[in-house]
Amino acid sequence: MSPQRHLGAPQLEDQQRGLGRGQGRGRLRAVQDGRRRLVDEACLQYRGDGMAVSRLPAPHHVSRIYVEDRHRLLYCEVPKAGCSNWKRVLMVLSGLASSPAHIQHQAAHYGNSLRRLDSYDRAGMARRLRTYTKALFVREPLERLVSAFRDKFEQPNAYYHPVFGRAIIARYRPNATRQALRSGSGVTFPEFVRYLLDPRRPLGLDIHWERVGRLCSPCLVRYDFIGRFENLAAEAEALLRLVGAPANLTFPRFKDRHRREERTGPQLSRRYLAQLSADERRRAQDFYLVDYAMFNYSRPFGPG
Repeated sequence: MSPQRHLGAPQLEDQQRGLGRGQGRGRLRAVQDGRRRLVDEACLQYRGDGMAVSRLPAPHHVSRIYVEDRHRLLYCEVPKAGCSNWKRVLMVLSGLASSPAHIQHQAAHYGNSLRRLDSYDRAGMARRLRTYTKALFVREPLERLVSAFRDKFEQPNAYYHPVFGRAIIARYRPNATRQALRSGSGVTFPEFVRYLLDPRRPLGLDIHWERVGRLCSPCLVRYDFIGRFENLAAEAEALLRLVGAPANLTFPRFKDRHRREERTGPQLSRRYLAQLSADERRRAQDFYLVDYAMFNYSRPFGPG
C-alpha cells in the first residue's frame, strides 16, 4: 500500500461517526461506545485478558493522568496531541487561571500546580477513577512521531539535544564530527527512527514518542471519552460541555510554540516518512501497532 494513503485518517466508520458541534448526548454516547469497544477488542487481542478494570491500577499506570476536582475530570496527557492546551484548560477549570490565552508554555507544563492521580492514596485514586469522567486524546501515531521529532530535534532544546541527540549521533552516525558529538544538534529523522526501532537503544523511550497504550493504560483504565486530535476543536468542545465547563470557556486554537513553522499534518509527515526505507517505514508503523488497533487508525503501509 502506498505511504500516501490514509496517513492521519481514522478508519472510515469512525470518520462517519465523528463528533461535531451541536450533536446530542445520544450521538456522543454512541461514538464513545464504539471507540471504547475497539479498545476492548485490542486489549483482548494483544493482552489476552481484555479490560482489567476490576482491580485498581498501580500508581505508575496512572502517572500521566491529571486531576481536576471541580468538574470531576481526569485527563491523560498524550504529548503532541494537544496536551499543552489541555493543561491550560485544566488550569482554568480548576481556578488557577482566568483564560487559557494568558498561560505561557512554561507555566502550562512546569508551573500548572495540577495534581496527578498517582499523588493520591489508594482510596483517593479509586474514588476518582470510579466517579470522574476519564478522558484522553489520541493522534495518528506516525504523524505524532514526526511532530515530536520536529519539536525536540529541529528546534533549539537544552535537554533533548545533549541527552538524546548526543547518544543518537554517537550510535547511528558513522564518522560523526566532534562538534555534532559534543552538541547533539542536527539529528536527522532517519537517525531518530533507527534509535526508536533499536531494541538495544542507548536511551529509553520518552513520553513524546512513547505509545499511547503505555502512557495512559487504556486496558486498565476505562476511559469515558476518547477524543481525536484530527477533530480536536469539535471533540474538545464536546468534552467541555459534557463535564459542565463554563459556557465561555472554549478550547484554544493557537499553536503553542514555533508559530511560524508549518503545522505537522499528513502531507508534511509523508515528506519525513519518505526519508526512510520501506522496511523502516513498516517497522515504525509496527512499533505503534497496538495504538493503530486501539484507536482505529488505518495503517498507511498495510498490515505486517
